[in-house]
Amino acid sequence: MTFQTLDDLEDGQRVLVRLDLNSPVEDGDVQDNRRFDRHAETIRELVDRDFEVAVMAHQGRPGRDDFVSLEQHADILADHVDSDVEFVADTFGPDAIHEIAGLEAGDVLVLENTRMCDEELPEEDPEVKAQTEFVQTLKGEFDAYVNDAYSAAHRSHASLVGFPLVMDAYAGRVMETEYEANTAIAEKEFEGNVTMVVGGTKATDVIDVMTHLDEKVDDFLLGGIAGELFLRAAGYPVGYDIDDADLYDHQWEKNSEKIESMLDAHRDQITLAVDLAYEDDDGSRAEQSVDDIDEKTVSYLDVGSETVMEYSPVIRDSEAVFVKGALGMFEDERFSVGTAGVLEAIADTDCFSVVGGGDTSRAIEMYGMSEDEFGHVSIAGGAYIRALTGAELVGVEVLKR
Repeated sequence: MTFQTLDDLEDGQRVLVRLDLNSPVEDGDVQDNRRFDRHAETIRELVDRDFEVAVMAHQGRPGRDDFVSLEQHADILADHVDSDVEFVADTFGPDAIHEIAGLEAGDVLVLENTRMCDEELPEEDPEVKAQTEFVQTLKGEFDAYVNDAYSAAHRSHASLVGFPLVMDAYAGRVMETEYEANTAIAEKEFEGNVTMVVGGTKATDVIDVMTHLDEKVDDFLLGGIAGELFLRAAGYPVGYDIDDADLYDHQWEKNSEKIESMLDAHRDQITLAVDLAYEDDDGSRAEQSVDDIDEKTVSYLDVGSETVMEYSPVIRDSEAVFVKGALGMFEDERFSVGTAGVLEAIADTDCFSVVGGGDTSRAIEMYGMSEDEFGHVSIAGGAYIRALTGAELVGVEVLKR
């Protein structure tokens, strides 16, 4: 491990803890999600070890509908921690300082949304952030800083990168486990086959991941919009926009040369879908072999059943499987066959596995699987992509200092 963790932190201190509780907001109501459950593990440990805990987190961005107070977050976190969690509508002003001073062993206090502070958001060097009034005011109120927000670690914001330069800094349990799992594909040695399931909507992400990991991964199994673009590069009449959609053509123009080059150089490592699913005239799922497509006239919303049958044995013969992105529009049960099918194959396999990539991991719960059936289910989106492409995460790098 390249940074200090909670194992290195003496019990009973006053700590400033950065979580990532950013959540969907529907009609003004903050929605509970897996991030609360994960971060609650860190908070429960700190409470059990008699720490005095103040929590920082962000929600939304200024100007957006989901830019709201963290008052509801405090209540949701309390349910997961199974302990009282207080809230103060201030981040580093007099009210916040007063409440922090009153903390006792086992207390948890949530400070107001960090993005309501002018000095939080601009992407600036850690050295600049460390000198902000925000950081300089709070640093003297605590014995240590704990960053548990791996999923936000690619952001150079004050609450994430400023404090480690002016305080003793440690990784929380989420930061620790996410870092270990998400860097495993680059840092671990596997004796057997390594497989990566890659899909989603962003071709650039897929290409960057595949390019960086081409020597570490034996088999890439493709789906989603990115997979359809690779089929286009292989000569199939798919991967085009129809009905005024804006999903494929602009990504093709931007990435076609890279996709074709990747396919030429690594064709033996890349497995493409053999059939695709769409909604027929009566609203039910229909499937079509890619060899039988003469022209794209429907929107393809999932890989087909034959594709899942081809992908599953590859997964079951792997020592390690990594998932980045969904293979179809799994939120609609009709088009969940691809995503749920590969996840079920992974769950049935005794392999090292990491599932991540935005909302993909939600399919595990939606389709009756348990996170315990997988090695690690990441709650990170952008940070997960950066880890897979070998990019440094500034929030991790400052902890390493």
